Amino acid sequence: MAGDLSWKVDEKTLSKKYRTDVGRLIRAWKHGLSDQEINLKTGVKSSTLYLIKQDIELAHRRIRLAQKKQALAQAQALGQYQSFFNPHL
Repeated sequence: MAGDLSWKVDEKTLSKKYRTDVGRLIRAWKHGLSDQEINLKTGVKSSTLYLIKQDIELAHRRIRLAQKKQALAQAQALGQYQSFFNPHL
């Protein structure tokens, strides 16, 4: 559906921005660790974890929005749309 879009977040850029291994934090969240547990194990502040999580969520939202726009553009290009007056076109 997305073509050239990918679900990957640019971990390298986020790691540079926050000066920590973001890939490791993502893996910890996927394993079900809470922010407090990650804070104790890695030493990353809770406020920094919150900011990283927000950046990741924003990146995913942008990717999903781009995918929806691309799918809509493809549907319109193929003529697959629904008219208000004649819904069975």
